[in-house]
Parts: sequence; structure tokens; C-alpha cells
Amino acid sequence: MSQVVVRNLEDGVKAGLKQRASLHGWSMEEEARQILRKAVLADSTSSIPLGSRIAARFAGCGLVEDLPELHGQVIAEMEFNT
Repeated sequence: MSQVVVRNLEDGVKAGLKQRASLHGWSMEEEARQILRKAVLADSTSSIPLGSRIAARFAGCGLVEDLPELHGQVIAEMEFNT
């Protein structure tokens, strides 16, 4: 595991980090790790097209054939009995 030292962090940022960590029930160190993980994951997934991300999430769930395209088709309204 690597280490990162952050110098010259504003007092308000440190206080906010401490407050967030307290709300989540873990250390400031763990809070910083969580924030950094989410930031890196957000950057890495933004370059992958949405359709590909959705397909990857549901891969192996049983759908084996392509869904038909619905371009130009009128979809009938649903009726609800109340």
C-alpha cells in the first residue's frame, strides 16, 4: 500500500473531513480513502459509454438475444384500474 501526505490543507477542509468521517463512523483516513476511490472510479467510468456500462452490469443475467429496436414505433398507453 502506498501513502500520500497532504500538506497545507485548510482548517475548514480538515474540519469538514473530520465531520464526514464521524457521520460515516470511521476515521478521517478512511474518509479520505473513500473520497479518493470515488473520484478515481468516476473518472475511469466516464470514458466508457453508458450503454456499455449498463451491458456490463447486467451481463450474465440470462438475456441471451438482442432486444428489438423501438425507433419510430408508437407505444400504447397503459390503463390503470382504480
